[in-house]
Amino acid sequence: MSTLDYAVFITYCLIIIGVGLYLSFRNKKKEKTSEDYFLAGKSLTWWAIGASLIASNISAEQFIGMSGSGFALGIAISSYEWMAAITLILVGKFLLPIFIKKQIYTMPQFLEQRYNSNVKTTMAIFWIGVYIFVNLTSVLYLGSLAIETVMGVDRIYAIIGLALFAMIYSIYGGLTAVAWTDVIQVIFLIAGGLATTYLALDAVSEGSGAIAGFQTLMDAVPEHFDSILSKDHPFYGDLPGWGVIIGGMWIANISYWGLNQYITQRALAAKSLKEAQKGVMFAGYLKLLMPLIVVLPGIAAYYLLMKEGAADLASMSVTNDVLAGLPDSSVTKSMTDVATMTVKSDKAYPVLLQFLPSGFRGIAFAALTAAIVSSLASMANSTATIFTMDIYKPLVNTGASETRLVNVGRITALVAFGLAIIVAPMLGKLDQAFQYIQEYTGFVTPGIVAIFILGIFWKKTTPKAALVGGVSTFLFSILFKQFLSGVPFLDRMGYVFLICVGLMVVVSLVEGKGVDAKKAMDMKDFNFKTSRGFNAGAIALCIILAVLYILFQ
Repeated sequence: MSTLDYAVFITYCLIIIGVGLYLSFRNKKKEKTSEDYFLAGKSLTWWAIGASLIASNISAEQFIGMSGSGFALGIAISSYEWMAAITLILVGKFLLPIFIKKQIYTMPQFLEQRYNSNVKTTMAIFWIGVYIFVNLTSVLYLGSLAIETVMGVDRIYAIIGLALFAMIYSIYGGLTAVAWTDVIQVIFLIAGGLATTYLALDAVSEGSGAIAGFQTLMDAVPEHFDSILSKDHPFYGDLPGWGVIIGGMWIANISYWGLNQYITQRALAAKSLKEAQKGVMFAGYLKLLMPLIVVLPGIAAYYLLMKEGAADLASMSVTNDVLAGLPDSSVTKSMTDVATMTVKSDKAYPVLLQFLPSGFRGIAFAALTAAIVSSLASMANSTATIFTMDIYKPLVNTGASETRLVNVGRITALVAFGLAIIVAPMLGKLDQAFQYIQEYTGFVTPGIVAIFILGIFWKKTTPKAALVGGVSTFLFSILFKQFLSGVPFLDRMGYVFLICVGLMVVVSLVEGKGVDAKKAMDMKDFNFKTSRGFNAGAIALCIILAVLYILFQ
């Protein structure tokens, strides 16, 4: 990067650290309870919620991993973003009214209210493990990959630097500092991301503009603008057509957007239910922009690197012959081997920065760093919330003061970062990291969704059935992976979900003898009515998505 790029990037860092520290110290003076630290005193507005949801969600997994999948798979990977927009509407309509009325801090706390403390503790331990050893570590690793590629900084030092950046303000300031800095982060993220996309498309068209560049991509690499609905498509195993639209991706999205602590925590911190619902609606529309920011650059990088490698389109096309007999994780390697290039797909976005003019590289890199740091801060804060409220307070120190709870939360976040720093370098062998993360978190998400959905909407679901669902999701996911490896992982998630639901129904009927569970919920206690504005926004969003799928079928 040039001196101007470094100046832009350093300015961004100083703004975020300055605002974060200001909020942290201001919040310290006002902070009186654990609710102030973990739920921002329930003061978040709709625009802060929506921005924080996107900043927490869009991380290195998307900028690096999804751009890498855009490089390898094309526009079809956008289904994760498009389907998420609809999921956010459903979460706002059907789940937030329940969670907010229950006045919970964490998702495991809800499980205790519906089932018992054993279910709560089991799931709390699981989530802590996933946040530290999957989410935090993967974001740190992918972020370090970008810094290593762009700035030449050793990957270990990059991992430590990113962790320290996030820790500076998030550990001391709690959710207030995290959420309000996220508003600034998402401005950098979207503005920088769109600028990168525009310049990448302009580079594709050799200066004729972004629209011309997009048309060039459509003409030159049409296979990258296929929604992968046919089983004959070489990447059907990654995104199995209609299984995405009406199948397993719903399980992944409901689990992530509706039952995931570091996402729902923003809505739980809202001033009111209506404010939370407007926030998720706002986030839903922001999600429609994400393919422009994180997928199109990957496709543009594919095209530009194809030209740089002096490879013609025919030799670059990934055919069934090339992919025959290869595991999914080898797809990108085989593609780059055909092109006689050395670029892994997950380096697509960082390499793309080389095609941007001086100054804009700094903006693009700031956008990428904003995505990484905001996600790290959110994940660490939610890990601390779960450990403090679901493990420490009920099991270790039931009489802990509010000050003690806040301090335990800070220490937990620090430990989480420390563990993630140790584990992150071990992820260096991944190729398409986004797909890898989706697949292996998919081992547990079917059971989580079954536990929550049956617990909420079926009164007969028992605590023992919930534990059976939690164990079954691991068991059957492993069996599918081991013995039915040809089944696409999104389809596998759908099948495992149905198996978990079936087992939970049987166990509940046997254990409860057809009687409603003691802690069953009555839907009449909750108000699922939404405003006209929310309903109109939901309809418009669905129409936009229908048009997108028609255009890229």
